[in-house]
Amino acid sequence: MRVPLARLAVLLVLPSCHGAAPTAPPPRERHDLPVTVEDRRILERAEEILSAEPLWNRADTRECAENASRFSLFCALQKASIEVLGRYDHRRAALQEVRFVIEERGKEYEHRLMGFNNDPATKFSDIKQVLRTARERIQRRMRP
Repeated sequence: MRVPLARLAVLLVLPSCHGAAPTAPPPRERHDLPVTVEDRRILERAEEILSAEPLWNRADTRECAENASRFSLFCALQKASIEVLGRYDHRRAALQEVRFVIEERGKEYEHRLMGFNNDPATKFSDIKQVLRTARERIQRRMRP
């Protein structure tokens, strides 16, 4: 059976229009990504980086300066990831868990880390709570 290329593109992009079963979320959005001690360490380090409110940059642009003295949630996680892993891993389980905790707070953001950080309703205590909750969840998911 030959399917015109334009029709095939529509079928690939819109499978639910044709009664297809919903597909699983892409791996980067899975809630069950494997976790390691490094994931816990990334979250602990991000908590240290944001240890006090004067260190928090509530105007995130997702551009993190190497010599920054203030950090958004995104930049603290990026810096922690680089320090722990030697590189930044945007879809690491630790960072995904932070995104999932933010989602559960009931607001939608185009960029979850930046949007939550920059939301005028977000307090520093909210940032700390999100990191703490994500760390606790990662800890529970780690194998003994």
